[in-house]
Amino acid sequence: MAGRPSSGKEALWSKDDPNSMEAYGDDPDVRQDEPKGCWGSFTNCIGGMWTTRQMTHTTDREIVVRTTLRELVVYLVFLIILCILTFGMTSPTMYYYTKVLSELFLDTPYPDTRNTFRGSTQVMDFWRFVEGPMVDGLYWDAWYDHARTSVNKHEQNILYENRMLGVPRMRQLRVRDDSCNVHETFAGAINKCYSVYSESIEDKTSFGPRNGTAWNYYSQSELKSQSVWGMISTYSGAGSYVDLSHSRNATIEILSSLRRNLWIGRGTRAVFIDFTVYNANINLFCVIRLIFEFPATGGMIPSSSFRTVKLLRYVTPFDYFVMACEWIFAFFVLYYIVEEVLEVRKMKCAYFKSVWNILDILVIGIATLCIAFSVYRTNSVDDKLESLLKDGVQYANFEQLGFYQTQFNSAVAMCVFFAWIKLFKYISFNKTMTQLSSTLSRCAKDVMGFAIMFFIVFFAFAQLGYLLFGTQVRDFSSFGNATFTLLRTILGDFNFHEIEAANRVLGPIFFLAYVFFVFFVLMNMFLAIINDTYSEVKNEISAQKNEFEIADYFKRGYNNMMGKLGRRDKVIDIQNALKLAEADKDGEISFDEIRKNLKKCNFSDIEIEMFFSRYDRDGSRTLGGDEHQRMMADLEDEKNHLDSQLGRPSSGRRSRPGSAFVGGGVPHEEFMSLKNRVDRMEHSIGSIVSKIDAVLIKLEGMEKGKPSQRKDSVASRALSKMDDVAPSPVREPKKDAVDKLVQEELDNFD
Repeated sequence: MAGRPSSGKEALWSKDDPNSMEAYGDDPDVRQDEPKGCWGSFTNCIGGMWTTRQMTHTTDREIVVRTTLRELVVYLVFLIILCILTFGMTSPTMYYYTKVLSELFLDTPYPDTRNTFRGSTQVMDFWRFVEGPMVDGLYWDAWYDHARTSVNKHEQNILYENRMLGVPRMRQLRVRDDSCNVHETFAGAINKCYSVYSESIEDKTSFGPRNGTAWNYYSQSELKSQSVWGMISTYSGAGSYVDLSHSRNATIEILSSLRRNLWIGRGTRAVFIDFTVYNANINLFCVIRLIFEFPATGGMIPSSSFRTVKLLRYVTPFDYFVMACEWIFAFFVLYYIVEEVLEVRKMKCAYFKSVWNILDILVIGIATLCIAFSVYRTNSVDDKLESLLKDGVQYANFEQLGFYQTQFNSAVAMCVFFAWIKLFKYISFNKTMTQLSSTLSRCAKDVMGFAIMFFIVFFAFAQLGYLLFGTQVRDFSSFGNATFTLLRTILGDFNFHEIEAANRVLGPIFFLAYVFFVFFVLMNMFLAIINDTYSEVKNEISAQKNEFEIADYFKRGYNNMMGKLGRRDKVIDIQNALKLAEADKDGEISFDEIRKNLKKCNFSDIEIEMFFSRYDRDGSRTLGGDEHQRMMADLEDEKNHLDSQLGRPSSGRRSRPGSAFVGGGVPHEEFMSLKNRVDRMEHSIGSIVSKIDAVLIKLEGMEKGKPSQRKDSVASRALSKMDDVAPSPVREPKKDAVDKLVQEELDNFD
């Protein structure tokens, strides 16, 4: 059982051993392929920053797992920064601010009719609103006890807390009186005709008294305005306008003059009231637009827009923290731009075949646009407020800034949404996480075929509903409304009584047919396709192994750490046992003394024999002074090395990883597996020894002149039985042990 003698590094370390000095990087002779010097280390570090899973062409699973984990950790930091930015620019206060201002102007009843803005349907309702709730809402120059507030004539507050920026503006768009063709039957009776709004038929001539901006047409560029999307049509930013005053009485006089001179006529198609307020308490702007549309059918359709935005971004300490996060976010965007460029250079056209890569480009593109707008917004707000503070009686045109800020908020929301979806790219190594994508990709063809059949039936019902109920039911007033109404019906949101009242015969038939064919038949077919494919994918995935065993990766790291702790404890136990065995004056330690002390530390005979034979170079079963010193030095080196790996202070000696006892740094998981196999083998050998004893008893009656044959017979039979039960990796040392046992029995027998 004597092992090969160890002589320094050669005996302890092998280049084939993954836990040897080559693995730990302590041998300079085996690291010639790596770049040397600070520049080589720097380039390796920089290059590793942008190494992605797609750029890693290796079969080493541990390297791929480590790369994926690094990508995931970096992306999680990016996602956290993005969430801080998005939640930093919004708050629940925005909702309440919008709610208070909208209720002030939209829900305040008229003094004479108790109607409100939302219920306005006639031209007279417009004048009731502007002379009543609008004037009362804009001018808060007295407290509730009728005492006047202490504000100057250029300071105008709404609800006492919201500062009016500049003055409100009223603008209208008109169409020409010859903008439509009258049928020849009524050509002689009808001289003037006003068509539905279109930019090409806008009335650009002066009207009324023809003095002032309220009675003359101005182009969109002159007004520095932009188009408006209303309920009926999209309107240009041109028209005639009038700016109201900071004074309540002056505003009432302006409105009275407009009403007396018929500012709104038959050609009026839309009136817009725009103003902006700022609340310094919460640092929020509210860009308000009230729209009154006058369709060619007559009457009036009101609508409104309240855009609550945060244009002054850096006021509180938290705002400056958000600013720091914005700089970090910009750094991350630059980092991912470089990463995607490197991937495109490496993968060429194959890069664009991956959906995740397209999503990466989309997220980076949206983030870049948001950064550019953030810079533009900061500069524009500062310039606009500076000019506004110089002249407080002009109209504060925050219309464009409010619009783009709203689009900015929408873009950020989409960026956050896609960023969360992108997490699936990094967690797709787990088979559970791939069920969704696998199910959708597997059933894509079936779903596409079903979609063709579904939309044929669906659009047939949508057109039928539009033609049957479009003139009476608002939900079917257009083909688009009919489409969304039928989609809502699938979700259980419908108004059966409306379509029944529109057509008492065809209404119920339409409803029942749609529910039966679409809801009960087609939707259940769709769910059956998804469910069947999901079951197949789940069964297949359950039989597969994870592409990356992340849990095993962490478990292996944990086991390695615990194994190192266990190895260190064993080294200390051996050192203590050797100290107890150092009783002889001549410094020699026998095998029996070491075995006696190590047995108290729960070491097996095989472990003790392997450990002792490594240092017993002369086979004398005793350790001399040199052998004993080398053993203690190796144990001390092993303990120092384990202390350095575990982050503990060592005794200061240079450690050589792996000891003679532990066998060169075998991982704890492999060591425990080997130990269990050895224990099973020892149990099996116990039965073999008992059988050998029985054989020896039978040998007593045989001739004593052939001891060598008896020895060979007993040994061969013992080894043949041992081969049936002993695992191959540990067979050789146990054969020596069996030989020794057989020899001892034969000697006793002789």
